[in-house]
Amino acid sequence: MRLSLLSDLNAERAARRAAILVTDIASGEQRLVREAEIAGDPLADELRDRLRQGRSGLVEQEGRQLFLTVQAPPVRLAVIGAVHISQALAPMARAVDFDVTIVDPRTAFATPERFPDAPVLAEWPDTVLPEMGLDRYTALVALTHDPKIDDPALAAALRSECFYVGALGSRKTHERRVQRLTESGFTEADLARIHAPIGLDIGAVSPAEIAVSILAEIVATLRKERRRSA
Repeated sequence: MRLSLLSDLNAERAARRAAILVTDIASGEQRLVREAEIAGDPLADELRDRLRQGRSGLVEQEGRQLFLTVQAPPVRLAVIGAVHISQALAPMARAVDFDVTIVDPRTAFATPERFPDAPVLAEWPDTVLPEMGLDRYTALVALTHDPKIDDPALAAALRSECFYVGALGSRKTHERRVQRLTESGFTEADLARIHAPIGLDIGAVSPAEIAVSILAEIVATLRKERRRSA
């Protein structure tokens, strides 16, 4: 690999942007396609599909074999609320290779003992989320039922490119949430990004079942979103 290509690839990795290295098997010729450039590339459909799957592999174009090396940022999951659902969700999300962070200013709940396998930030969301750098490979779920905690987190997510934004609560709870966020200046299109009630409708009852429904919805959205043109 040329040093300039390696440098460019490392720069995309550091910036948490996806990229695909295209290698001609016969000639060894290589080129880098950044996620923002995929739509205009001759291999656009194949590149989108590989990026959606997050898997490298061989493709053929006009009799040439090309190897597509996919580099995608690890998916981050910001969980707002150190609640029972979060305790079940965190290990499940880590099992599918998500980077999980728990955020909750309530120090009685936000403890390492309750979340031994995930970073726990006992801070207000509007303080720590900007430092996390929410991007299109970040999902955020608001689970506290407390508007003072959930609303600032949702506002931060809606101002970002988070691929998934979800909030716990009934439809009536969400109607009140929408009213508050509308008064804060968010549009109908902004608020339509919020998955609420959160999770796939699988009839979940227990915290663990609700966690399953949330994770399933996040994964479904992730794979669907990766089909979009950049």
